[in-house]
Amino acid sequence: MGIYLNPNNDNFKETLTSEIYVDKTMMISTINQFMKTNNKYICISRPRRFGKTITGNMLSAYFSKGCDSRNLFAPYKISSDQSFESNLNKLNVIQIDMNSEYRNAFEKDSFLDNLTQKVIIEIKQEFPDVNFNQESSIADAILSVYAANGERFVIILDEYDVIVRENVSEKLYTQYLDFLNGLFKSNTIRPAIALAYITGILPIIRDKVQSKLNNFREYTILDAGKLSEFIGFTEDEVKELCRKYNVEFEECRRWYDGYSQYGLEIYNPESVVLSMETGSFESYWSKTSTYAVISDRIQQNFAGVKDDVIKMLTGESIDVNVTMYMNTMTDFHGKDDIFTYLIHLGYLAYNKTEKSCRIPNKEVYQEWLNAISVVDEYSETNKIIQSSKQLLKETLHGNAEAVALSLDESHIHVTSNRSYNNEDALQSAIYLSYIYALNKYTIVKEMTAGKGFADVVFIPFLPDIPAMIIELKHNKSTETALNQIKQKKYFDSLEHYKGDLIFVAINYDEITKSHECKIERFEKL
Repeated sequence: MGIYLNPNNDNFKETLTSEIYVDKTMMISTINQFMKTNNKYICISRPRRFGKTITGNMLSAYFSKGCDSRNLFAPYKISSDQSFESNLNKLNVIQIDMNSEYRNAFEKDSFLDNLTQKVIIEIKQEFPDVNFNQESSIADAILSVYAANGERFVIILDEYDVIVRENVSEKLYTQYLDFLNGLFKSNTIRPAIALAYITGILPIIRDKVQSKLNNFREYTILDAGKLSEFIGFTEDEVKELCRKYNVEFEECRRWYDGYSQYGLEIYNPESVVLSMETGSFESYWSKTSTYAVISDRIQQNFAGVKDDVIKMLTGESIDVNVTMYMNTMTDFHGKDDIFTYLIHLGYLAYNKTEKSCRIPNKEVYQEWLNAISVVDEYSETNKIIQSSKQLLKETLHGNAEAVALSLDESHIHVTSNRSYNNEDALQSAIYLSYIYALNKYTIVKEMTAGKGFADVVFIPFLPDIPAMIIELKHNKSTETALNQIKQKKYFDSLEHYKGDLIFVAINYDEITKSHECKIERFEKL
């Protein structure tokens, strides 16, 4: 048993003694199946706080010959799986936290040399009967062991991309590529590797290192494939936690859901756990990350970035091409690169079917609000957002003039690079003006209602506030809009809602480029 080679199971044992642990041990079964195929080189990329380190510790506890983990896994799902015995504590594990090694190194440029020597020393101590030569790399030492007795290795590198994400010297960067190439790419070492499992925030970069690691199968936040259910907490898992801790599930969903994979709703695991433990909903994201990640990128202001950011702030999805991004921290050539980068970091959620992205939930939404508040190009956006709380209050009190004036302002703001008279621009103006309503309402656009489609419906998820139906018209009148709401009985769509309704009729005059509004209150019996 060593620090790097064949570690014990203490790290995973500590996780299991936490107040909350969601059983993800069946991932071991999937990994065992991968090892029977050519898919034994696996790269897992996820945002921070999505359990990468815990998963690595779990795999180490299962595979490592340096411990006996049978009783540790006994209460969990994997113990009943037919593959459980196949590799339980039967392989040599080399586990390295690259982030810790780099951060703790006194001399950054020499940390790889020092790490290599420490691992080689442990291998030689573990196998005293092997005739080692002057091994200069970890790969050389592994091959000496394999040649002598056929022993195979599992290599687990956590945060493998730390050197990619940091502004390191060219010398260290080149050394790191050679380090990865020696461990993973050589055909000579391949038979000695039972499993290579690397994790990072970013997928494998697609420039200099691509040739080094193109034998890895990638499971990303864009497409986690068979590992989707292990990326974060699933909806069923969160429902069970909410039931156990007496926490309102719907509110938990609004705060921490939003990352979909293969029909599964994926929740931010660390935030869910903290919410269960504290009994409150808040943005735990900001305690471990910073909105500067967003603001630094959107300040680049490539063509279309601002328009799309405003659309996402209003709850819309925008199209994104995720295939162009090189997975580096320097190669940003357009808005698609920026948005793809933010998807990998968890600040946006990706819809693979629609090839679109959006802000995933209320927690992350707060980070976006923080980000635009410090970027000059978004000062007007921020002003409208800050005014939206008062606008909602004025609307509920029937102040139609305040609504019209707000739309005059926001309509101008959301029309850059669009036709001012475009209906899409008018709808975006409404969503932006009422952005605060997301704290109290579920906002449904083009909702099937009565005998047609209501333009915007605000369904409250908090008690004692009225629902709202907004109908938009161009070059007609507010009376026309109100009559349409009533004649087509849009309120029938709210059959489960009891209480007052507010009808908001809005007409836009293309000639004067102004809005008029009329508000009526309707009691639904």
